Amino acid sequence: MSLRKSLSTLLLSICVIGAAVSSQQVLAQTAADSPANAQIEKADGPDLDTQLYLVLATNQNVDDAKLPAALDSVVKQLRASLPFKNYRLAATLLSRVKDNGRLNLKWIGGPLVPSGAVSDTTPSFNEFKILGVKLVEGTGGQKQVRMEGFSFGVQIPVVTASTIASNGPIAPIINYESTGLNTDISMREGEAAIVGTLNIGPSGDAIILVMSAKRTHN
Repeated sequence: MSLRKSLSTLLLSICVIGAAVSSQQVLAQTAADSPANAQIEKADGPDLDTQLYLVLATNQNVDDAKLPAALDSVVKQLRASLPFKNYRLAATLLSRVKDNGRLNLKWIGGPLVPSGAVSDTTPSFNEFKILGVKLVEGTGGQKQVRMEGFSFGVQIPVVTASTIASNGPIAPIINYESTGLNTDISMREGEAAIVGTLNIGPSGDAIILVMSAKRTHN
């Protein structure tokens, strides 16, 4: 075989091998990009509707002591364990959060501050926060809602001193003090659970935090 013919045969073999390798790479890339081999992302979890009830516990007479039916079992527990005569609903915070999501609410004013302690220039500041909300399997197949980093806090204006301006009225010196509750909780889906109690003011009244959560039904 001549040298020229041998070189031609060698070059042809190299071209054939290169084309085969290139073809295999293209096929491999196409297969990897195909829907059958694509990585399937986990579907998003359900939305959860949450309710935070702020229940005022007091020994004073109240105008409206009627509470939502969802709190009937909670009120029975409260009457059996806390020495208060009356309970009324001070506020309800409704929110929607994604399973494995988080929640953060901030607002001005609220029932934790005694009447007359705040004004337009000295409001209270409130924050309700959950770092993680998770729907999990409980005992007996009952779904539970786990809340990590549950936090409810209020910054309250407190008069610490007063000053007299020249030829003017006495002006109070006000500092903001923080109060609240931080915990991790879990509850049965759709059932109200007592989270904690916060005392308010010199009257001896208390705000009781009650939480419930359930899957949203669209």
